Amino acid sequence: MTTALDVPLRLIVILDAAAAGGRDLATLAAAAVRGGATMLQVRAKGLGARDFADLVRHVLPAAAGVPVTVNDRLDVALAAGATGCHLGQDDLPIDVARLMVPPGFLLGGSAGTPEEARRAAAQRPDYLGVGPIAVSPTKADAGGAIGWAGFRAVHSAAAHLPAVAIGGIDAALAAQAHGAGAAGVAVASAVLGAPDPEAAARAIRAALGS
Repeated sequence: MTTALDVPLRLIVILDAAAAGGRDLATLAAAAVRGGATMLQVRAKGLGARDFADLVRHVLPAAAGVPVTVNDRLDVALAAGATGCHLGQDDLPIDVARLMVPPGFLLGGSAGTPEEARRAAAQRPDYLGVGPIAVSPTKADAGGAIGWAGFRAVHSAAAHLPAVAIGGIDAALAAQAHGAGAAGVAVASAVLGAPDPEAAARAIRAALGS
């Protein structure tokens, strides 16, 4: 299924404040974009709304026009002028969020089981993040790894939506994404924890085949 989101979803780099190891998120954002990231998502568990919004505003200029979304916090995304927000199963319902956002604002959902995919799809997200494919070092509450077979099962429950593979993704796993039907991958530690984040992003983008 071809959608207008296909290109932005190809390689999402999650700028996780905890996983950055003290590195500046704007510097990491710029490196990720140079390496081929097509979307950035800012994640900062535990930050208050004001500090989180300031962090997003700090990242935005470094994104060089690449869409920037915010994890979990719709209020922060709107206040900071982000492109969209990714909402998990326990966050504000996507259909409720849709009533609060301007036209063109991206809303993503999450699913780790077919039932979660059906529930999320009923709320009309623009895309689904599906996983974890492998054990995620940056998200302790992500649950057990579902692998590519699990990805296919979850995606099949909401096949009309583009699905992004997430959780423990590296270049080797990214090379299998297209064959599994993924619109793209979302990564955090594979880029943020690399000695050369730009080169790491470029390797993952190359593994995706485009």
